[in-house]
Amino acid sequence: MGSSYKPMIPELQKALHDGLAIPAHPLALNADRQLDERRQRALTRYYIASGAGGIAIGVHSTQFEIRDKGIDLLEPVLRMAAEEVDRAGLKHPFMKIAGICGPTEQAVAEAELAAGLGYDAGLLSMGGLSRWTEEQLLERARRVAGIIPVFGFYLQPSVGGRTLSFEFWHAFAGIEGVIAIKMAPFNRYQSLDVIRAVMESERRDEIALYTGNDDNIVIDLLTKFRFKVDGQILEKRIVGGLLGHWAVWTHQAVELLNEIKKMRDEDRIPAEWLTYAAEITDSNAALFDPAHQFHGCIPGIHEVLRRQGLLEGRWCLNLQEELSPGQMEEIDRVYESYPHLNDDDFVKTNIHHWLV
Repeated sequence: MGSSYKPMIPELQKALHDGLAIPAHPLALNADRQLDERRQRALTRYYIASGAGGIAIGVHSTQFEIRDKGIDLLEPVLRMAAEEVDRAGLKHPFMKIAGICGPTEQAVAEAELAAGLGYDAGLLSMGGLSRWTEEQLLERARRVAGIIPVFGFYLQPSVGGRTLSFEFWHAFAGIEGVIAIKMAPFNRYQSLDVIRAVMESERRDEIALYTGNDDNIVIDLLTKFRFKVDGQILEKRIVGGLLGHWAVWTHQAVELLNEIKKMRDEDRIPAEWLTYAAEITDSNAALFDPAHQFHGCIPGIHEVLRRQGLLEGRWCLNLQEELSPGQMEEIDRVYESYPHLNDDDFVKTNIHHWLV
């Protein structure tokens, strides 16, 4: 491992494997599309107060343009989030995850930045590297894992990811320093590839599986996966979620995960949970805008946070990112249809503590 590498403390590692609700942290901008530091910090405080087990920042929901020359917001948003977590003085484990992307040298530099700011892990995106061989991607992962613990990320092709083989994920799981994998291919077959690859790895017990499948959150979390490995039947679960969907209505998302944890060892799952799963998927469709190839996913998240008063507006760094036609009406519909999914009352009661 590199000289800056710091393994996770045992308490945080235990919490990671028990299962955490980790929202993907958005970016707060003002009407001039400049960073709104007050609301940026308020968002972090909201996630902490909601009971989230961590945050992921510098990821897609934070807008990749924060890295662009002239915008240069990657370090400020990482630093602010870390400061708010430290300021909270939490007595329980809370995982700080930094998004890491780009070619190898960029990824290494971002890993060093995150490690220097006290982040616990890096969520390593392979987006934008479609021409790279799988071996090149693996070597890149090894370099990053020598600097900071790695949270792998299977990103769906429709938003810049690529299809990766079972053999890739088996080799990826074998990298010392890989601590978890977020599966977000939005494809059941490809999610199973990752789960089976991890289970066939000698490091299977060292790697926590997390869902990023916003279209299948509840079912992913309820399912016990079972495969035969070397003649032995093994089981493994997706223990938590690292989700853009959980950037909104976070207090309810934490309650959801806690309820699922209680049911994990029961032989019977109440049938209403299947209905609940469909309601959450329907809500996600309104927020994430799959009807328009996810074009409105970040503005959809922003719109909910705007309604709650946590953001001033839906502004994005990319001027073209706005709600798609009909998306506002879809958000209105799911708000009316599923009032039990939002945490508006929780936010209304506490927002004055966060917007200081």
